[in-house]
Amino acid sequence: MNTESISPEKEEHQGKKIKRIRELLGVKQEDLAERLHTNQQSISRLESRKEIDDDILLNISQALKMPVEAIKNFSEDAAINIVANTFQDEAIGYANHYKCTFNPLDKVIELYERIIKEKEDKIKILEEKLKNRD
Repeated sequence: MNTESISPEKEEHQGKKIKRIRELLGVKQEDLAERLHTNQQSISRLESRKEIDDDILLNISQALKMPVEAIKNFSEDAAINIVANTFQDEAIGYANHYKCTFNPLDKVIELYERIIKEKEDKIKILEEKLKNRD
């Protein structure tokens, strides 16, 4: 029997968090390296490190366009739970992001009406210029 006490929380590994976030965002190591003005090998080494300096974390967060806290507090279990509980049926996340809240046909009609009005305005201006010319 193991006498070591096992912490209920998983051990923090910032490099693994960065790797997983990068993968979830669909960003390749090469792309992140380019954004950070470094090379792919540096990103690979970075992702294997348990702890990462705050200034490096800040640069990574800016490159990934997310807050540093999101990286520090990232939990894959929580992310999976959020996705599993919000993006199905009529859930709030689904309704806010994937359902049309307007009639697309109305927008097309508005666009055409605006274009017609602009054309009519141009015609009026040209007619006035022609009248002034005569």
